[in-house]
Amino acid sequence: RVHKLVLNCCVGESGDRLTRASRVLEQLTGQQPILSKSRLTIRTFGIRRNEKISCHVTVRGDKAEEILERGLKVKEYELRSRNFSDTGNFGFGITEHIDLGLKYDPTTGIYGMDFYIVLKRAGDRVSKRRR
Repeated sequence: RVHKLVLNCCVGESGDRLTRASRVLEQLTGQQPILSKSRLTIRTFGIRRNEKISCHVTVRGDKAEEILERGLKVKEYELRSRNFSDTGNFGFGITEHIDLGLKYDPTTGIYGMDFYIVLKRAGDRVSKRRR
């Protein structure tokens, strides 16, 4: 069963492009995205430490399965074996958000994003909880 779906959109810079990317995620999910900061300064990329460079949102329930279905349709339901982790979770990326069924807006531009899906088995909480 799908426990949660994390959508990550890394822009690599703060400012106007980041706010437009967060607006795309908000249109897609109906939730307010969280902005992530960079951990360290990389001068060749032109990013500084603690600069906001990406946004992500966590979706659960039926909405997560519906967005995942649209994302897998873009990938034509084919994933590589290296997309899957040892624990059974998997992730993939898409290059254009308009493939998910959103209208193209010239003021927004085109953004790619990463999907990461965490799967849970019924009764799995029993092994994780504290005694």
